[in-house]
Amino acid sequence: MAMAGVGNIGKIPELRKRVLFSLMMLAVYRIGCAIPTPGIDGAALSAFFQNTDIPLLGLVNMFSGGALERMSIFALGIMPYISASIILDLLTVVVPRLAELKKEGQEGRKKITQYARYGTVLLSLVQGMGIAIGLESMTAPNGALVVPEAGWGFRLMTMITLTSGTAFIMWLGEQITERGIGNGISLIIFAGIVASLPAAIFNTFRMVRVGEVSVFMLLVLVLVMVAVVAAICFVEQGQRRIPVQYAKRVVGRRVYGGQTTHLPLKINTAGVIPPIFASSIIMFPATIAQFVNVPIVQQFAAAMTPDGWMYNILYVGMIVFFCYFYTAVTFNPTDVADNMKKYGGFIPGIRPGKRTADYIDRVLTRLTLGGAAYISAVCVLPTLLITQFNVPFYFGGTALLIVVGVSLDTMSQIESHLMSRHYESLMKKGVIKGR
Repeated sequence: MAMAGVGNIGKIPELRKRVLFSLMMLAVYRIGCAIPTPGIDGAALSAFFQNTDIPLLGLVNMFSGGALERMSIFALGIMPYISASIILDLLTVVVPRLAELKKEGQEGRKKITQYARYGTVLLSLVQGMGIAIGLESMTAPNGALVVPEAGWGFRLMTMITLTSGTAFIMWLGEQITERGIGNGISLIIFAGIVASLPAAIFNTFRMVRVGEVSVFMLLVLVLVMVAVVAAICFVEQGQRRIPVQYAKRVVGRRVYGGQTTHLPLKINTAGVIPPIFASSIIMFPATIAQFVNVPIVQQFAAAMTPDGWMYNILYVGMIVFFCYFYTAVTFNPTDVADNMKKYGGFIPGIRPGKRTADYIDRVLTRLTLGGAAYISAVCVLPTLLITQFNVPFYFGGTALLIVVGVSLDTMSQIESHLMSRHYESLMKKGVIKGR
């Protein structure tokens, strides 16, 4: 049914324009990923990355679609904007002014978005300076300098270039959200991850052809990928629906309320934020160890290898922690209970007010535990495939969560447009018949 509906995209002019606009903006983004930053020796940089394994840079490079490895003008990607948005979400808990803005509706959200833009520029400038200093210390295996002419001129140029690139990506994302289809920021991350898929598939078949990977192992890998994608689709769309009853209210001669609805609680309320945070924090010591020759740091970095039990235990523990932490930040049961009570709603068998808030919190706590276990399984499984079965390319759990989640969200928006168009046509036919 969904595929039949998607096939009608070309028949609806407005939806066709939105889809084409989104594709054009993503094409502009991919073109920008190939434009190099001035003052860098591309050959020396490529040789340095081929002979150096920096885990944190690999994670950022994946989200930027390979732009960091090529050190293009979009090397920072959209991660500074995501970081600034997450920081603002966390600050709404401790800063009363931000909490008030969040409750002011559309105008408050516009103000918070403006603060996120300022934070993005600030973070981009700081990260740009750090990358410029790091590039000046890089040397290729043949002795060539990655930055032939180092100095403050190169640093300022790199800061301005990378910050402008991130600001432009942020603008592209907002344009896609406003004039295209889907969430622009999510689609940009999606495009960056999917861009490396053709090379990975080609490399896999090459290894099968030369005998490095057996045909049986390839079939097992395909089956596992299909099963994981199906599990992600199933869980991401799963909800715990709490029934809510609204009492009847008499205003003048009219009666309002009296209907029964539900409060939907997602199994995975935190989304992909927990694995991103956990991966970044765990990979940070290994990244520092590449540049600092301290015995303690080196020992800890050696223990934090993906095939080690300490890495996986710490990774799962941090995912569970961030699932609960981010859910507590973004969802407040007390506010939900107060709003429900304000409009005459109640959960059958539960008293309004504090009892309702406690009940919602208890249900959400149990759901979050299930969601944390699901995210942990999806993120740890790729590590086991890589280390135990020598999977030839990075079958990333975090990347898979993002790709499937964005695909489901985009398809949902497309189906919403198709459904609204369908109802509009029915209404027009009804008007004609009435006349």
